[in-house]
Amino acid sequence: MQIDIISLFPEMFAGPLGHSIIKRARETGLLVVNVTNPRDFTVDKHHIVDDYPFGGGSGMVMKPEPVFAAVESLLTGEEAIKRKIILMCPGGQTFTQDKAKELAGFQHLVLICGHYEGVDERIRAFLADESLSIGDYVLTGGELPAMVVTDAVARMLPGVLGASDGAQQDSFYNGLLEYPQYTRPRDFRGWQAPEVLLSGDHAKIERWRRKQSLRITQKKRPELLQAADLSPYDLKLLAEIADEEDND
Repeated sequence: MQIDIISLFPEMFAGPLGHSIIKRARETGLLVVNVTNPRDFTVDKHHIVDDYPFGGGSGMVMKPEPVFAAVESLLTGEEAIKRKIILMCPGGQTFTQDKAKELAGFQHLVLICGHYEGVDERIRAFLADESLSIGDYVLTGGELPAMVVTDAVARMLPGVLGASDGAQQDSFYNGLLEYPQYTRPRDFRGWQAPEVLLSGDHAKIERWRRKQSLRITQKKRPELLQAADLSPYDLKLLAEIADEEDND
């Protein structure tokens, strides 16, 4: 996959995208990430990328010309490539794990980072395929959201996490929160790791993990449980959980 990020502040991406799993994915060629500065596509001597909003108001608005030119410079080549252009902004669709899985199916993503008071509406209407938001709050720019989307999508790509099913075990991947994880030491300050995880019985371990996933989701995010596609086996486990809570 190739991810191109359009940002006025390319230097912001060096740290987050230059370490750990994302760094390894880039080094092994599983992921290509480039950052393009729209200032490089201005035609005036001052490299102006923003202007006052028509109709008045506070703040400045990103001009359409340099953003269109920056994105269009990346669209040359294969026309058949599966590509999506995304504007990162507070008014977009909320980014979720399902959206990360969907975007992982594309070969090329272009993420446009808004800044200042926002972007000229023609960028949203005529350049971007869709808009995304990482939550119901406002940040100073689209750079942090672009990093979040890049990280979440990259870990969906085959081989990025190493283990073939690593991403499938993440919270939200299958609609539920992830089960608890434990490692050595078995006894830490008197707090014991669950005996079943040390039993070597894989069927019992999988049952315990699924039950804990259902329990945690029901307690912390019940709306996810209501929307999940639960099997008869899951319903049986939920009945056991209810009985255990009634007996506490």
